[in-house]
Amino acid sequence: MYVYLAAYKMPNDDAAALQARVRIDYPVALDRIMGRGELPTTRLQRALHADGRFTAFEKVLVWAHWVWFATPHAAFLYVSSRERSRTARAGLMTYAVFDLGALAYWAVPTAPPWYAEAKGRLGEPRNGSSPAVRRLMVEYGEGFWQDGWAPLYSVLGGNPLAAMPSLHFATSTMAAVLLSETGPVAGAIGTGYAAVLGFALVYLGEHYVVDLLAGLALCGFVRLCEPVARPPLRSAGRLITAARTLALEPGSR
Repeated sequence: MYVYLAAYKMPNDDAAALQARVRIDYPVALDRIMGRGELPTTRLQRALHADGRFTAFEKVLVWAHWVWFATPHAAFLYVSSRERSRTARAGLMTYAVFDLGALAYWAVPTAPPWYAEAKGRLGEPRNGSSPAVRRLMVEYGEGFWQDGWAPLYSVLGGNPLAAMPSLHFATSTMAAVLLSETGPVAGAIGTGYAAVLGFALVYLGEHYVVDLLAGLALCGFVRLCEPVARPPLRSAGRLITAARTLALEPGSR
């Protein structure tokens, strides 16, 4: 996971170079098709958000976003604690989603809705006063955490141009898949959380709907490839174990 975090943040070490490569417009076009000419985020915020205050429902959505940082790992630990034989598989499938997503972030850096709004790529709002997309998570976070918000966000927001696919949704969906294999109650909790998070990501302005669909496809791809990848990965694991054993034997140096 540490390696993933480093790979996730590294493109933003040269922010200017990353911004020169970022894709902004194609997810806007795709989401407008699904929103019948308007972004789903814009429709939701216009319908549900009242300027200047956050409802209890919106606070739940913000916290659903924040607790994601522990959710995939908590799901993995739960699966491992229930049945040790599932540990390797659960870990591999969880972190395969993370690592494949990081490769996508390097290859095709794609901006989230709030960035497109900040760069003026969403056009003028219909009512002429409110932006087409507001970043509600940040607006609430600044008020809730106050002086602690800036240092907290600097740790968690290491790459603002990594939105396609949505790893928030992809890893939460994978967590739901793994939890469902342990029992119906855990599966229902995992599925419910993934659904709430998916809605929150779009409503809060953090992701496009198409980002979520790409995350769902990534999760499905990892699950589909698991039977094919299992034999070569097991062979690689045996080779690594043998090399490690040989290196630790007395007199091997």
